[in-house]
Amino acid sequence: MNNNEFKEAFKSAFPHTLPVLTGFLVLGMAYGVLMQTKGYNAFWSVLMSAVAFCGSMQFVAITLLTTSFDPIQAFFLSLMVNARHIFYGLSMLDKYKGLGKVKYFLIYTLCDETFSITSSINPPNNINRKYFLFSISFLDYIYWILGTLLGSILESFITFNTTGLDFALTALFIVLFIEQIRIKENRLSGIIGISCTLISLFIFSSNNLVIPAMIFILISLIVRRKLPCH
Repeated sequence: MNNNEFKEAFKSAFPHTLPVLTGFLVLGMAYGVLMQTKGYNAFWSVLMSAVAFCGSMQFVAITLLTTSFDPIQAFFLSLMVNARHIFYGLSMLDKYKGLGKVKYFLIYTLCDETFSITSSINPPNNINRKYFLFSISFLDYIYWILGTLLGSILESFITFNTTGLDFALTALFIVLFIEQIRIKENRLSGIIGISCTLISLFIFSSNNLVIPAMIFILISLIVRRKLPCH
């Protein structure tokens, strides 16, 4: 690794991750607090964030950890909650091509927020692309772990009502979506996503809408891509 190139890439990537820093510190703290209230100390909370690193599923897993374990239910629930990773993961194949072993870390740490950044920006011409993408993924990963640690420690000293903390992740997704559709080229995709989700909600109900919505979105985007441009 060229240290100078890495430092320049890191400094260039950091400003792009500031929105994720603020969001992940709050969300990670919420997760750490909720885990602590369920009897899991900082060690287990941080370990979960470092190994699983799956945001929304970690919040769901709190319930799974505190009720009778049903492996089949846990598998399908995890599949439904994280099915979106399949779709945006496929879209990053070209972006991560030719990055060597770093690619495996980028795949492991790919999340909604990292995807939102890396899919919409490119490094400056004088910045190493591999180090730039690695820096974004690494920073976002550390933000989440740090937030979890802070939340676990905070809850040990301060007791407060945790009602509504689990909505913090949903709020961040809404903000990211709004930021994306502010770009004119992304608005049609945003409309497709909302429409397909509403159709799925109407047909399959709120408990079963995720995977059907993803399938509808995928079909719509494929059809859109095959349509002739005018």
